[in-house]
Amino acid sequence: MPKNTICLWYDKDAEAAARFYAETFPGSNVKAVHRAPSDYPWGKAGDVLTVEFTVAGIPCLGLNGGPAFRHNEAFSFQISTEDQGETDRYWNAIVGNGGEESACGWCKDRWGISWQITPRVLTEAMAAGGDEAKRAFEAMMTMRKIDVAAIEVARCG
Repeated sequence: MPKNTICLWYDKDAEAAARFYAETFPGSNVKAVHRAPSDYPWGKAGDVLTVEFTVAGIPCLGLNGGPAFRHNEAFSFQISTEDQGETDRYWNAIVGNGGEESACGWCKDRWGISWQITPRVLTEAMAAGGDEAKRAFEAMMTMRKIDVAAIEVARCG
């Protein structure tokens, strides 16, 4: 296991979430599934307790910790995309699998994890600063899923 790993708390679906991420994002996989050696407050011996997985190269550990804690937007994965096709593919996979749309390129998967699906053109516009960044930012503020063509038009004024 890597020295630093993100631990994500799930009610009971850590394995399903990890498998979805592995199918959806390149550089993702499920490394190991660990079962509880005995009964515990929210489960039985043999239930999936933890799942080691990687999301787009980031090592994670999914913990089936029960219903005590819920995810919120204070934590999110940011996925950089190259074009509208890649943006659409990730967005549609997350939202279409029981997730929900939010604003400015954010969405939530069905387990409550927040995702920022961020086209490279938006990141570049923001890094450019000045009027270009302002126009791109103002265009982004009107969107749910980011429209790459609209951001490119905004960049140019």
